[in-house]
Amino acid sequence: MTDTFIQALVSGLLIGGVFAIISVGLALAFGVMDIVNFAQADFLMVGMYISYVLFSVLGLDPVLGTPLVMAIMFAFGAITQRFLIKPILKAPMVNQIFLTIGISLVLVGVSQVLFGADFRSVKTAYQTDSIVFGPIRMSLPYLYAFAMSAVLAGGLWLFLEKTDLGRMMRATAQNSTAAQLVGINPQRIHLIAFAVGTALTGAAGAAILPYAYVYPTIGHNYGLIMFTVVTLGGLGSVGGAVAGGLIIGVVYSLGSALLPTVLQNGLVYVIFIGTLMFRPYGLFKR
Repeated sequence: MTDTFIQALVSGLLIGGVFAIISVGLALAFGVMDIVNFAQADFLMVGMYISYVLFSVLGLDPVLGTPLVMAIMFAFGAITQRFLIKPILKAPMVNQIFLTIGISLVLVGVSQVLFGADFRSVKTAYQTDSIVFGPIRMSLPYLYAFAMSAVLAGGLWLFLEKTDLGRMMRATAQNSTAAQLVGINPQRIHLIAFAVGTALTGAAGAAILPYAYVYPTIGHNYGLIMFTVVTLGGLGSVGGAVAGGLIIGVVYSLGSALLPTVLQNGLVYVIFIGTLMFRPYGLFKR
């Protein structure tokens, strides 16, 4: 029983690292622009399909191809923000919700036209390999995905804390009006923040492709997890999203190991509802 618990804990941390990076983009967009993007999970799907195409056409390993996927997704996020998100930033929240849900539906529909509804995957040399430490077994695809997530999280922290652009982004998130008074262009910061969040979510899609199938509606499977993570960590808190991702990853893994299949996702729902009821601002209030 102890070995099972430790194995589930380690697996949960590996999965949680990916959950964190998937959710950071949602937290970043809300923190800087005060918009909840219901299409964020579908950006994960787009990143997975881009990585799949790069693997199928160029033979580029999904993990090694993550920087290229990030660049493509950054451009995609910038275009989406400029022409779709920006016009409705000052509109009522219901308009923002309808728009992002519409973007989600369009992305799913386009992917079905281009790739069909089939489940697709890649085959890498390390797909079935693992590292064993005593009773603990760590799958290499999961380990690589966690390592990539850790690198991205560290890079985001350095960007936000150590660069002028990152400081401007944090200033805009704290008080957009005050930031504008000291010479910061909020519209430029909004575009960069949305693009960075999109790139991170797309990169997470590339990182999980070696162990996950990609299909048009896979984003729906991660949508609840993303919103639970950012709600638990605190909407708008990037650090909270990282902590929340690790917590949800461990809970999800422990549920898979210790509970019947029908109850596994129930723990995530309980945490989501409980957070809304008793800690609506999350663990790390922004």
